Order: sequence, then C-alpha cells, then structure tokens
Amino acid sequence: MNEVPAQNSLQSESEAALSEAALSDDARKRVAELIEEEEGTHNRYTGVLAVLLTLAAVVMSLFHLYAAVEIVPAFRLRPIHVAFALTLVFLLFPIAKRFRNRLMWWDVLLAAATVGVAGYILYWGDLLGDRATIPTTVDQVVGVVLILLILEGNRRSSTWILPFIVTLFLAYALFGPYLPEPWTHKGYEIARLTGALYMTLEGIFGVAVDVSSTLIILFTIFGAFLQFSGAGKFFLDFSFAAMGGKPSSAGRAVVMSSFLLGGPSGSGVATTVTIGAVAYPLLQKAGYGKEAAGGLLAAGGLGAILSPPVLGAAAFLIAEFLRISYLDVILMATIPTILFYLAIFIMVEIDARKFNMHAVALEKHQRAWELAKRYWYHFVSLVSIVVFLLMGYSPVLSVFYATLVTAALSFIRRDSAMIPYDWFRGRMPWIRGLWESRFIKALEGGSVGVLNVAMTCASAGIIVGVVTLTGLGLKFSSIVLNYADSGAQGLVSFWTFFGVANTPELLKDMTLLLTAFYTSLIVWIVGLAVPVTASYIICAVVAAPAMIKLGVPDFAAHMFIFYYAVLSEVSPPTALSPFAAAAITGGGPYRTTLQCWKYTAPAFLLPFMFVLDPSGVGLLLDGSFKNLATADWGSIALVTFTAAAGIVALAGGLQGWLLRKTNILERWMLVIAGLMLVYPTATFDAIGFGLAIAVVVMQKLWPGKIAPA
Repeated sequence: MNEVPAQNSLQSESEAALSEAALSDDARKRVAELIEEEEGTHNRYTGVLAVLLTLAAVVMSLFHLYAAVEIVPAFRLRPIHVAFALTLVFLLFPIAKRFRNRLMWWDVLLAAATVGVAGYILYWGDLLGDRATIPTTVDQVVGVVLILLILEGNRRSSTWILPFIVTLFLAYALFGPYLPEPWTHKGYEIARLTGALYMTLEGIFGVAVDVSSTLIILFTIFGAFLQFSGAGKFFLDFSFAAMGGKPSSAGRAVVMSSFLLGGPSGSGVATTVTIGAVAYPLLQKAGYGKEAAGGLLAAGGLGAILSPPVLGAAAFLIAEFLRISYLDVILMATIPTILFYLAIFIMVEIDARKFNMHAVALEKHQRAWELAKRYWYHFVSLVSIVVFLLMGYSPVLSVFYATLVTAALSFIRRDSAMIPYDWFRGRMPWIRGLWESRFIKALEGGSVGVLNVAMTCASAGIIVGVVTLTGLGLKFSSIVLNYADSGAQGLVSFWTFFGVANTPELLKDMTLLLTAFYTSLIVWIVGLAVPVTASYIICAVVAAPAMIKLGVPDFAAHMFIFYYAVLSEVSPPTALSPFAAAAITGGGPYRTTLQCWKYTAPAFLLPFMFVLDPSGVGLLLDGSFKNLATADWGSIALVTFTAAAGIVALAGGLQGWLLRKTNILERWMLVIAGLMLVYPTATFDAIGFGLAIAVVVMQKLWPGKIAPA
C-alpha cells in the first residue's frame, strides 16, 4: 500500500502536549522518541484512511460513553473493548519502525482476525463459559489466536518486555511438572489454559480489562475534554501567576501546576513535557542547573501518577481488587499525595536558599485573580467528579456526568468552546465544522489515549489468570516469608546484642520489616521492565499476600505496592519522565534521574509507614469513609505530623542544608532523624524529634557563614 505523509490528528495526550510545547527541534525529536518508547510508534495517515481511523476512534469513545449510562453485559462489553483496542493498535502502530506511516496487508489481516475472534466470543456469549472446562477444538484455536494477538498488540503499543514476561508465565503454567521445588505444580494443557484465560470473565476479561473498559477509558475521555477545552493551559498559567514574586516562585509554580495538571491526567510524561516547555526558561533564570531543573520537572510529573482522582489508572484497579469504593481509594491517597508534594515543596524552598536564587518576573502571565475570574469554570470541571461521587453516583456515572459538565462549561467562552460558535450560527459547513471541532478531537484522543493501557490490562489479565490457576501467589508469598524469617533471626540477634529484649513481638516486627523491604525490591525490579499499571497488577497478586499474612491490612499492602510500582518510573532504564525532562533542559539523563530521586526520596519512605505499625494506616485515613466516624483523629494527626517532620528532616539531610549548610555530623543526624520519624513507633519518634531539634539548636547557636552552594 502507498506511503502517506505523517499528518494525522490521531494522537495521545503526551503527543498533544508535545505538539504544543515550545522546544527546539532536537529536544522535540528526543522527547518524541521517549513518548514513543512509552506509548508505541504511531502511524500518521491522511485522506480517506485517516478519516476512517478517526471515525473508528470516535465510535469507540461514543460506545463506551453509551455503556456508562446503559446496561451492557460484561460478557459483551469487555470483548468489544479489547476488540476495539486491538483493531486500532494494529492499524495505528506499525509492526516495525521501517514500516511507519504505511498500512501493510498484515496489519489489515491482524485487524480482521481480531474482529473474527471478537465475533466468535460475542456469538456464543455467556454460553462460552459453560464449556470452559471442556473447550472444543475451535474454542482452543480461538483462544490461542486471541492470546497471540494480545501479545503482538502489546509489543506494538509499548515494548517487547511485557509480552516476554507474559510468555514466561504461560510457560510456567504449561511446564509446571518439569520445574524444581518449590515452583513445581501439576501443569495445565492448552485446553485448560485457554478455557481459564478467555472463556470466562476471569483471566483476559477479568478485573484489569473490566476496569479498562469502564473507568480508565472514561477518564481518558474526560482528560481529553479537559485538554481540548483549554483547562490544561489555564491551570499552567494560573499556577505561574499565583506563585510569582519570590526566589522560589519558579519551583513553587512547577509543584502547583504539576498537581493541577497531573491529577486528572495520570500521565507522568505528559505532565512533565507540558510543564517543562513553559517552566524550564523560568527555572533557568531563577538559577537552576539543567539537571536540577529536569529533576524537579520529572518529580512534579511523577506526582501525576500518585495524585487523585486517577492515580495513573491504578485507583480503579485498587478499588476492584479490594472490592471497595473508588471514593475510598481517593480518600486513602489524599494524605500521601499532600505529603509527596510537601516533600518537593520543601526541596524547592531549600534550593532557593542553598543556591541563592533570585525572583523571576512572570510578566507574560496575567494576574491569578484575573485568570480565575475569566476561566473559573475549569476548576468546576476539575472537582465535579468528586462532587458527583459525594452525591452518591457510581464512579462510572460520575466521570460520565463530569465529562458532560466539562463540555457544557466550555461554551462559556468562545476560546474554549468544544464546538465553534459559528457552527451553531450556520456560518461554516455543518459536517466539516463538526468534524474539525475540539469535540471530535477529544473523543478521538480519549480512545487513542487508552490503547496502551488497554493492551497492558489484557496482558496483565493473562498473568493474573495463570497465577490464580497455578496458585503461584501463595507459593511466592511463602518463599518471601521464609527468607524474611531467616533474616529476622539475624536482626533480632543484632538488637539483642545492644540490650534490646528478645521477644516474639520483636521477631514479628523484624519479619514484617524484611518482608516489606523484599516486597519493595520485587515491585521495583518488576517495574523496571513493565509499566506502572502492569507492575502493580502483577505484584498485587504475587507479592501482596505475604504482607497480608503478617497482619497488614489489605488496603495498606496494595497502596504500598502501588507506590513502589510508581518508584520504578524514576529508575533507569525506564525513567521516561526524567529522560523527557533531560531532553527539554539539555541535561544529562542519568544525572537528571538522580536529581529526581533527590526530590522524591523522602516521600517514597512513606509507604513503610503504611505497613510497619497499626498507627501508620492513619495516613490512609483507615482505608474507608465508613471508618471516619470512629477514627482516632488524634492518632491520625500525630502520625501525619511525624511523617511531615520526617520528610523535612530527610529533605534537609539529602540537600545538606537546613537553616544553613550542614556539616557532616548535622547531615547524618537529619537523615537518621528522618528515618526514625518515618518508622511509626513512640520510641523512634522521640529519637527522631530529639535529633532534629538538636540540629536546629546547633545551627541557631553556631550559624556560621551562610553562603550559596
């Protein structure tokens, strides 16, 4: 087929952010490569083919909006969702870069095979599940084809790593009898495996695809409506206008805009690119170096994955795995999100003093009050989801109505209207005016933006199915606990040497500490290879049972795993947000990654507070709105205060600066104080506060010479 120019409006949120970014050609090219590394290489088409693909994406969004208000049975909705996503992936993502922007015959063949498999599943409907234990030969063939299509779709839309991991899990299911202890199991034939993976609402069409086909795609549509209505630009301008006039203003503006933009986006790279294009010149003028500026931008972008209401799509998965309300997940994320941004904010304030930064005039932005008066309705769009949830609507209906509210409010001003005013007045061609409107672009962007996540969820569903079928989760948790028990004995001996009483409680605490440490390493290592969504799903079914066995509340264990899945986003070789920030600033990518670690490290010790002591779950507000009435608010306030104090102490220790530059003794005292305060026990809190106060007194009594670093 003929090659066509690379001009098509189909783009993800990250690509839309890049298209609006004021970057040099080299920086734009490098950032585009990083976005492709995360989201896959897109084809660009023109003419009839572009129209057809845009139409398919729009129909996909409209179908899911329809499914939000009308009952579509799960055994129909989930296969249709996967079929839509697979078909668009095969048509939009080339098999290899050298075939980019050309629709090849094999792409059409794979898309047709997807439609055929979906048609077969829909034809049999819920009757397919009745013969899941004894599938026919045709059932098995269709199942194998579907698995292969998903693996290829995932490879195209991201990288080969996740499909490779899925293949290892499938091999584990097939060749269990040939594995050494303790991994051995009886093994499962193709018939049993395909029956479990696609013929029921488990496996491929299980929890992950359920969430992708309902909440995730609706939130990507909502985010696209926010973007195309101009809300993103407003949040950015408002943040810079509100934070002007002080040496730390540029850094503060990055923190604030990251929170406003990142919450509904859930994309670290998109948030980093959008803010970085505007903020880097200001950070440079304020006195930030290339790597420090890039690290701050990446840290702010990382907050997008941790912030309500989306949490990088994991909020919906956590709710489904735990069978709790989505509003409860938002509640649990509230205090940790505040503390995460507090950590960055403290780092910014220390930067201003440490590097003797100066105020930067933000004259090109209007005053915050003027912007708020003109575009106040964007704030309404942002909080409307929570309002609908509090009114008692389901999460699906809440995001649906929030999308309608965003679309309706956009018409308050001509420059934000989703459909041009002239279209209503008959001053432009009816079909063309609608087709080129922001409304169509938002529907299109919502579908394109979910493709990568949909493929990840389908692949993760295969892993979950294998883990459930083989009992791997229980085996794995037993192995982790055995290692933790062995290590705990050594730690108990260490503490006993220093006079601490050897008690069963001490052994239990040391076992839990090591289990949490091992789990964090496992999640981190898995996250180096696969996206946050996939690493959370894999570790939720494999690693969470170990901590739950030791008495950790299930919601705390899942939040712990989620936070360390996010940590992998700032760890090479998958540190895409820092690498994108480095491409914008021109700094070294690995130095930028280290700077990002500096800004985020204090907040990433917080998850240990969730699991090491019962009082630590106070940071998660006890996991439910139902518990708020009986919650011990004094304990919640205390653990939040100690966590905040620990963050400040760690920030000072890592920066080597508190009231002034610290000496080596003061620096280590602050680091130890931060670690003590993060461990939620009265004894360690007392030690931590004592050390921190001692450093403050030392710096007050001997202020020394305060010179910029």
